[in-house]
Amino acid sequence: MIDCVSHRIRHYSYEVYRAGEKIRWYDHWEHPEIPALAATFPHHKHVSPNLKENRVPAPGLNFDAPNLPAVLEEVWRECQG
Repeated sequence: MIDCVSHRIRHYSYEVYRAGEKIRWYDHWEHPEIPALAATFPHHKHVSPNLKENRVPAPGLNFDAPNLPAVLEEVWRECQG
């Protein structure tokens, strides 16, 4: 969700699938109880194994600029490698 008055992203979630299987997702749900996410708080991604619980920092994501280019760049690099 984008707020056109404040020019800020309010909510987002990006999902990545391979052959119909979700392999990653990005969101901004706050997890202050996970110190490892502090570097990009509240932005993070869910990765395998245990996609729902395995969260890692997501550099390049924020509320002030479009996030999709950073997500697409990361996914593209992974698909190429």
